[in-house]
Amino acid sequence: MIDISHANNCILREPCKLANSETCNRRCPSYITLHGYDGRGGRIGAAGVPSEYRMLTVKNSPARAEQERAYKIIDAYVSTFGRQFEDNADEPVKSLYLYSEAPGTGKTTTAAAVLNEYLIAHYIGSLKRNRQALERPVYFLDVNAWQTDFNAFNRPRVPEEVAAPAGERYYRAQRIAMSVPFLVADDIGVRDATDAFRADLHAIINGRVTAGLPTVFTSNVPLTELDRVFDPRLYDRIRDLCVTILFEGTSKRGMR
Repeated sequence: MIDISHANNCILREPCKLANSETCNRRCPSYITLHGYDGRGGRIGAAGVPSEYRMLTVKNSPARAEQERAYKIIDAYVSTFGRQFEDNADEPVKSLYLYSEAPGTGKTTTAAAVLNEYLIAHYIGSLKRNRQALERPVYFLDVNAWQTDFNAFNRPRVPEEVAAPAGERYYRAQRIAMSVPFLVADDIGVRDATDAFRADLHAIINGRVTAGLPTVFTSNVPLTELDRVFDPRLYDRIRDLCVTILFEGTSKRGMR
């Protein structure tokens, strides 16, 4: 029996030739590798992508219809991913800065879809080269949530049972974000950040730029204003090899 529900819940449903065939089921090694046995683990789970974005690709992204101009650039960008996993690859993937003044224009949706495209390209590229795919080739860093953890263990008189887990999550996320091959840093233009938090964020960005690791940033702050939100050093690091894509219009949240 064909397990259609499985095919519709696998990130490989578009490139996989076995999708919707009799061999497409939850025992598929590729499904388990990417989604885990229960559908909530694997490489997708390790990436930290919010559940509502885990099945998105650039092709099925709900933001595509409203952001046609931006998606022309996005399409060209993700089309280069497959070449990165060829043995003679020598062209680095650039970083992206997805910007709109208004929230809810599809930046986060698009960033997650791009991240998933990179994961697919990495997995298929690893198979073609008969190599083991990385356990975590991509990671989604919610900068607001990360700052919330920072505040949770740095405020005075915070109970240890609250501060300790927050600190552990915070530094674990920082370690991953500094070294993962492909990162989404969602909502980079956070305000009212302390010098210590700015320093940690700068360490992530500086480390990634130095190592030539691509990052997709989303923000409601223009790239040219990051020097005032953070500092000139952070701005200089982000704009290095970074392409800005403007998302137009007003918030579409609650309308889809």
